[in-house]
Amino acid sequence: MILHIATFRWNDDVTDADVEALTAALMEMAAGIPELKSYTAGANLHLRPAGVDYGVVALVDDAAGLEAYLDSPSHVAVAEQYLSRMVAVRSAVQLPIAAGSFS
Repeated sequence: MILHIATFRWNDDVTDADVEALTAALMEMAAGIPELKSYTAGANLHLRPAGVDYGVVALVDDAAGLEAYLDSPSHVAVAEQYLSRMVAVRSAVQLPIAAGSFS
Protein backbone atom coordinates (compact mmCIF):
# COMPACT_ATOMS: atom_id res chain seq x y z
CA MET A 1 0.00 0.00 0.00
CA ILE A 2 1.04 3.61 -0.51
CA LEU A 3 0.36 6.54 1.80
CA HIS A 4 0.35 9.82 -0.12
CA ILE A 5 0.77 12.94 2.00
CA ALA A 6 0.47 16.43 0.53
CA THR A 7 0.95 19.60 2.55
CA PHE A 8 0.23 23.19 1.66
CA ARG A 9 1.14 26.66 2.84
CA TRP A 10 -1.47 29.19 1.77
CA ASN A 11 -1.13 32.51 0.04
CA ASP A 12 -1.81 35.44 2.37
CA ASP A 13 -5.26 36.15 0.93
CA VAL A 14 -6.74 32.68 1.64
CA THR A 15 -9.74 32.89 3.98
CA ASP A 16 -11.35 30.39 6.35
CA ALA A 17 -14.27 30.20 3.90
CA ASP A 18 -11.83 29.23 1.12
CA VAL A 19 -10.41 26.44 3.28
CA GLU A 20 -13.88 25.17 4.23
CA ALA A 21 -14.96 25.13 0.59
CA LEU A 22 -11.79 23.28 -0.42
CA THR A 23 -12.25 20.69 2.32
CA ALA A 24 -15.86 20.06 1.30
CA ALA A 25 -14.83 19.72 -2.35
CA LEU A 26 -11.99 17.32 -1.52
CA MET A 27 -14.17 15.09 0.65
CA GLU A 28 -16.88 14.97 -2.02
CA MET A 29 -14.22 14.19 -4.63
CA ALA A 30 -12.73 11.40 -2.52
CA ALA A 31 -16.10 9.70 -2.10
CA GLY A 32 -16.20 9.17 -5.86
CA ILE A 33 -12.74 7.67 -6.33
CA PRO A 34 -12.84 3.91 -5.64
CA GLU A 35 -9.03 3.59 -5.58
CA LEU A 36 -8.92 5.56 -2.31
CA LYS A 37 -8.90 3.15 0.63
CA SER A 38 -8.74 5.97 3.18
CA TYR A 39 -8.72 9.74 2.79
CA THR A 40 -8.67 12.79 4.99
CA ALA A 41 -7.99 16.48 4.45
CA GLY A 42 -8.07 19.49 6.67
CA ALA A 43 -6.50 22.55 8.22
CA ASN A 44 -3.50 22.10 10.48
CA LEU A 45 -4.50 22.15 14.15
CA HIS A 46 -1.21 23.94 14.91
CA LEU A 47 -0.69 21.97 18.11
CA ARG A 48 3.07 22.38 17.62
CA PRO A 49 4.99 25.44 16.46
CA ALA A 50 5.67 26.03 12.77
CA GLY A 51 4.26 23.62 10.24
CA VAL A 52 2.11 24.06 7.19
CA ASP A 53 -1.47 25.30 6.85
CA TYR A 54 -3.22 22.25 5.40
CA GLY A 55 -2.73 18.56 4.75
CA VAL A 56 -4.16 15.73 2.66
CA VAL A 57 -3.55 12.04 3.34
CA ALA A 58 -4.62 9.37 0.86
CA LEU A 59 -4.16 5.62 1.16
CA VAL A 60 -4.14 3.54 -2.04
CA ASP A 61 -3.20 -0.04 -2.90
CA ASP A 62 -0.42 0.69 -5.38
CA ALA A 63 1.15 3.12 -7.84
CA ALA A 64 -1.70 2.57 -10.29
CA GLY A 65 -4.20 3.55 -7.61
CA LEU A 66 -2.21 6.68 -6.83
CA GLU A 67 -2.13 7.66 -10.48
CA ALA A 68 -5.88 6.99 -10.82
CA TYR A 69 -6.54 9.31 -7.85
CA LEU A 70 -4.15 12.11 -8.83
CA ASP A 71 -5.11 12.06 -12.51
CA SER A 72 -8.86 11.66 -11.98
CA PRO A 73 -10.95 14.41 -13.58
CA SER A 74 -12.48 15.27 -10.19
CA HIS A 75 -9.05 15.69 -8.54
CA VAL A 76 -7.82 17.82 -11.42
CA ALA A 77 -10.97 19.97 -11.20
CA VAL A 78 -10.56 20.59 -7.46
CA ALA A 79 -6.89 21.45 -7.95
CA GLU A 80 -7.73 23.91 -10.71
CA GLN A 81 -10.68 25.52 -8.91
CA TYR A 82 -9.12 25.87 -5.46
CA LEU A 83 -5.48 24.93 -5.08
CA SER A 84 -4.18 26.81 -8.10
CA ARG A 85 -5.05 30.14 -6.46
CA MET A 86 -4.63 29.21 -2.80
CA VAL A 87 -1.22 27.49 -2.65
CA ALA A 88 2.04 29.33 -2.02
CA VAL A 89 4.06 26.17 -1.29
CA ARG A 90 3.19 22.51 -1.90
CA SER A 91 5.04 19.45 -0.72
CA ALA A 92 4.26 15.76 -1.16
CA VAL A 93 5.64 12.39 -0.20
CA GLN A 94 4.60 8.79 -0.88
CA LEU A 95 5.42 6.19 1.75
CA PRO A 96 5.18 2.40 1.60
CA ILE A 97 2.69 1.13 4.19
CA ALA A 98 2.13 -2.43 5.37
CA ALA A 99 -1.45 -3.61 4.79
CA GLY A 100 -3.55 -3.08 7.89
CA SER A 101 -1.42 -0.23 9.26
CA PHE A 102 -4.00 2.42 8.35
CA SER A 103 -7.66 2.34 7.47
